[in-house]
Amino acid sequence: MRSRWRPPRDRVRPDVVLRLVVRTFSEVCLTAGTLIVLFVAYVLLWTGVKADRVMDGERDRMRDRWAAASAAAPLPTPSQAPSQAPSQPPPASRPPTAPPERHPAGRAFAEMYVPRFGRDWVKPVLEGTDPELLKKGLGHYAATAPLGAVGNFSVAGHRRTYGDPFKDFPRLRPGDVVILKDASTWYTYTLRSAPLRTLPTDVAVVDPVPEKSPFRAPGRYLTLTTCDPEWGHSHRLVVWAELTGTRPAAQGPPEGLSG
Repeated sequence: MRSRWRPPRDRVRPDVVLRLVVRTFSEVCLTAGTLIVLFVAYVLLWTGVKADRVMDGERDRMRDRWAAASAAAPLPTPSQAPSQAPSQPPPASRPPTAPPERHPAGRAFAEMYVPRFGRDWVKPVLEGTDPELLKKGLGHYAATAPLGAVGNFSVAGHRRTYGDPFKDFPRLRPGDVVILKDASTWYTYTLRSAPLRTLPTDVAVVDPVPEKSPFRAPGRYLTLTTCDPEWGHSHRLVVWAELTGTRPAAQGPPEGLSG
């Protein structure tokens, strides 16, 4: 019995297989590299553009609320008119004339200016430090003192992504000023420390008299915190300041912002 004839099979040479594998791997790497570049561009550029728009929107809405509240307020009598001289902060031992104002969670209630970061640097401060809120601006640790009050008004912000608000944090130096404005008042805080690297678990840095700070007695303090290293979050950078001046908003910005 004759066996059925079969044509010989073509054998694939090993070098052809190797070239195919190398080419496929190269195409996969090229595609992955392109996706990584696009993702980095998104993180660096597009999130920053979106964050700037969101922050501008928060400031616009906040200023609209201020304007509406000012229009609804009764005009002061001559005896109630504010003095034209800039005022110094009241001593920490003196009780405030009215309870410090607390704000709804998530609402912008102040603007922060840091001349060290540039003439045009201004960011909204929102109530709370939820990660979603920090995409819209700086966040006030809600458990800490209100703006201008006795205690430690503490604020957190991203160092990178979402507008890079605290990108230049390491440039801060003792003697720099941090200026905040709410609906009625300008507040000037003066830094008393250089940035200190600490751990996220060191929550006492936002205590009323913050640990590791140069302060040893109650006062009207400001703490700023951000992540370290620049693209990580294993540590925190912290600076402390104390209130050195206040000024009615109607009188215009203080010396640190004028000129």
